[in-house]
Amino acid sequence: MNKRKLALGNRNLVGARVTETRTAQGILQKDLLARLQVKGVDISLPALSLLEGQKRPVSDIELKALAEVLQVDVRWLLGMI
Repeated sequence: MNKRKLALGNRNLVGARVTETRTAQGILQKDLLARLQVKGVDISLPALSLLEGQKRPVSDIELKALAEVLQVDVRWLLGMI
């Protein structure tokens, strides 16, 4: 697994937790993308990398799908719990 080369951005709150959960579950980025596509959310690999690096905003639709696919509470992704 590659380590992040750049510092996290400030465009979203969930990116670091998406990465944390995805890696803890042994899910590759390409596999997460495939699972998101099944939920009707189609984003590119570069867009996911930017999302995880907190360099791009996350839509509410993406947030809901990420929580479902990763089997976590949306509030946890947002750092509320």
